[in-house]
Amino acid sequence: MIESGTLQTSTQNAIGTITFAHPKGNSLPGELLRQIASQIDTLGDDSNVRVIVLRSEGERAFCAGASFDELLAVSTLEESREFFSGFAKVILAIRRCPKFVVARVQGKFVGGGVGVVSACDYALATENALGKLSEIALGFGPFIIGPAVERKIGKAAFSVMGIDAEWKDAQWCKEKGLFASVHKDISSLDAAVHELLTRLSGYNPEAIAQMKSILWEGTEHWEKLLAERVEITANLAISEFVQAKVQSFKAQ
Repeated sequence: MIESGTLQTSTQNAIGTITFAHPKGNSLPGELLRQIASQIDTLGDDSNVRVIVLRSEGERAFCAGASFDELLAVSTLEESREFFSGFAKVILAIRRCPKFVVARVQGKFVGGGVGVVSACDYALATENALGKLSEIALGFGPFIIGPAVERKIGKAAFSVMGIDAEWKDAQWCKEKGLFASVHKDISSLDAAVHELLTRLSGYNPEAIAQMKSILWEGTEHWEKLLAERVEITANLAISEFVQAKVQSFKAQ
């Protein structure tokens, strides 16, 4: 049986908090991705919420990306399509949310995790928050999350991450625009996140909604684009090459 992970949502002082967890590095199975997207939509529609923070449990990895267990369990194109559409759902939910979505990144983030962080409107991290796009090494590529990553850090930096599939440290990520700030440890990160959320929760929600609209200009075609990228990825993921590569990575 594939571990589905957990999701908790809370609202306090006009701040909506979404916390996901999975025993394998806070990886993201399809069901957990769908739940995250749904909660972003719910908080986005809640008039009592002014700002949303997305975070994960634990002190190590922020997000290990797609669930290898679920990817290996996929046997048909339809199952593959359903699994990979989860990342598109989260990105599109953040895009249409009329509120700022802030990422609290306490540790490493890989593959789809890079896409989630990139899609967020603002991200703060610790020095231990190393990022990596590992998809090309697995036999497919960061196709679904690519538009979000490229929008945040530009095509040149995206091509570096997407091609070399190596770790990029937190300062590199900050220099490229993925992080707004980098903090020494989790304690200082949490202090900075709290201060930011407190300020944002007092802003005019109409102004925030307009700001979101402006920041996401040029992405009106993303539903169609991400659906096309899901199809490309879903087809590649069920190939013998990818299944063997994922099995090899999982065994490491």
